[in-house]
Amino acid sequence: MACEYVVELYGPDASALPRIAEQAFDEVDRIDRLMSHYKANSPLSQINRDAADHPVRVDAELFDFIAESMRYNRESWGAFDITVGPLMKAWGFFGGDGRVPSDDELAAARRHVGASHVTLDPAEKTISFDRAGVALDLGGIAKGYAVDRVVDLLRRARIPAALVSAGGSTIYGLGAPPDRDAWDVAIQDPIDSTRVASTVRLKDRALSIAGRSEKSFEAGGNVYSHIMDPRTGRPVQGVLSVAVLTARGTAGDALDDAFFVLGPERSRPLLNQFAGAEAFFFLPGTVHGGAAHAWTMVHEIAEPQRTPPDVETLPY
Repeated sequence: MACEYVVELYGPDASALPRIAEQAFDEVDRIDRLMSHYKANSPLSQINRDAADHPVRVDAELFDFIAESMRYNRESWGAFDITVGPLMKAWGFFGGDGRVPSDDELAAARRHVGASHVTLDPAEKTISFDRAGVALDLGGIAKGYAVDRVVDLLRRARIPAALVSAGGSTIYGLGAPPDRDAWDVAIQDPIDSTRVASTVRLKDRALSIAGRSEKSFEAGGNVYSHIMDPRTGRPVQGVLSVAVLTARGTAGDALDDAFFVLGPERSRPLLNQFAGAEAFFFLPGTVHGGAAHAWTMVHEIAEPQRTPPDVETLPY
């Protein structure tokens, strides 16, 4: 999944920990082989090759995960979208450093983006596309899923405390390390990577981060990040990074991208659907009292809702 996974374990039997760590990395490998769109022989790559020609049957795990990803698309009003791959290619982020596409290139890419192009058949466990050129990219959510799978494995192995990191973009704190009541995890400054913007405490919850510093380029005086607004076909402007605290890494991995697209105000109804969730929005700096600030932070905490929001009436 194009990142380094790190697992830190504590347990009563030191001799068992290396074997358990090896099992954890094997599980990450398995998920990568299943969901990578870079590996030509992966089941996901087979879907992308054949689903425009005929329905492709996949195993239950991959089908259910893609169905869950599509649910996040609906609940985020299209802000999170696993069909965004053609836009990534058009903007030069797929194996490149980025570039500004022509209007024709962008229009062509947008014709292949959107959940409406994908049909899921739960009874047959098949996936099909309505046109050639549509493709699924699980990179925005698979890291969090792999973290969750590792945490589940560690729980079954009765590991009382662990920190599981997928390249620093999704981190889960299981229990707490010895003589402490939580894992202290730093959130990187969105502009100066050598500094810490904030520190959060993880105990049986995940931190997921999306930021433009991960991959971006500058052209014509504008900075373009790799995080796309699928509804406009363009990189998101006006947000530096988003950090999300959730009970599961999969949810956090999807929500950090969705919140990056939606911004603080429009993210609130979606955030409120996840009990105990928190979001930190790092926005471009402002001037207060004559002093310039590199960035400002908005901290949102989920407020329980009695009824879910009506998606049809939200102007997003």
